[in-house]
Amino acid sequence: MIVLEFLLKLFVILLSLPAGYLLLSTVAAYFFRKDAAAENRFLHIVVLIPAHDEEAGIGKTIEHVLAADYPAQKREVYVIADNCSDRTATNATLAGARVFERTDLVRRGKGQALDWFLTRHEHYAHAEVIAVIDADSAPDKNFLREISLSLSQPPVQAVQAYNGVSNAGDGWRPALIDAAFNVFNHLRMAGAATLSGTAVLKGNGMAFRASLLRSYGWPCHSIVEDMEFTLKLLEDGIDVHYNPDAVIRSEMVTSGKNASSQRSRWESGRFMLVRSMGGTLIRKFLSSGNPRYLSAFAELAVPPLSLLVLLFSLATAGGLMLLNGAWLIPLVSFWAILVLYVFSGQIQRRAPLSTWLYLASAPFYVAWKIPLYLAMLIRKSSSSWTRTTRESKKP
Repeated sequence: MIVLEFLLKLFVILLSLPAGYLLLSTVAAYFFRKDAAAENRFLHIVVLIPAHDEEAGIGKTIEHVLAADYPAQKREVYVIADNCSDRTATNATLAGARVFERTDLVRRGKGQALDWFLTRHEHYAHAEVIAVIDADSAPDKNFLREISLSLSQPPVQAVQAYNGVSNAGDGWRPALIDAAFNVFNHLRMAGAATLSGTAVLKGNGMAFRASLLRSYGWPCHSIVEDMEFTLKLLEDGIDVHYNPDAVIRSEMVTSGKNASSQRSRWESGRFMLVRSMGGTLIRKFLSSGNPRYLSAFAELAVPPLSLLVLLFSLATAGGLMLLNGAWLIPLVSFWAILVLYVFSGQIQRRAPLSTWLYLASAPFYVAWKIPLYLAMLIRKSSSSWTRTTRESKKP
């Protein structure tokens, strides 16, 4: 019993670290302001869409880009049709995009496709900005205008848009993902930018000065190549800025099978990066004293929201059985911080009433994810390009 009590107290102390970081991020997010000191220069933007077998939705995505409130002569849409076995290339061309077809059955993946394109400088020699979006996403009308505004600020070389959910009203899964995105893709981004001066690339809705990508290409090829590239830029002293008014949304799956596949890939890739990069970031922080490395480690290492809820629940259950007195205070604090954290994300993103109401189903979401976390402990992660089936795009 003494050993169990000791281990539980150690568990509570360890959980205090992510809880404290969430509290700090939440407070900092309220002080965030986007960069907008200089006027918008309306830069020439190439919207780059890497696509793998996206014939059903690619046309609609291109239509959203072309409908943006932005000078037509200042924007173009390029599609990388990567290892496609369908009509992605044809449909993208018909929708008004310039298409680059790639076939490489060995080096498969989004990162590899981006690197293939970006290392061929002649493809985008005239571009001032490259904005990368997913093939199943819908940028808002002001998306390009806001991206141009951010990159018109002299110090800014990379910017991340707010990445949201387009079908939050289609059931409890997309609604809870919407709530999680309000926290993870906004509050944490705004908090990190305020605390350390740099945010995190999210894969969808990220934009760069073209000169930066001519220099780097896309050297990161893991399943979480966006986070990997963020860390590469951090090492080279290049900040990722965040613009919450540049908004892009994607459809989230509603069926259990497709949602499980999607979440497993996202989170297993993230855990893989914690293992491969966590120690490096800590060592760089200790050797340089640069707090940005510590902030990057925290952003990488803090568990996903549903896993945090599960861990807090285990600590609370154990605490009620084995602990007493002052040891119960951090357990109460965990839940108070979590409520403040989640609610602040919804308030800051002005979440619809449906998202607030679906928060009541969060325990079912956490229970649904328990088997996913167990499977990730034994399943090997893959970096290959796997397309998630969207229910609205089934044949």
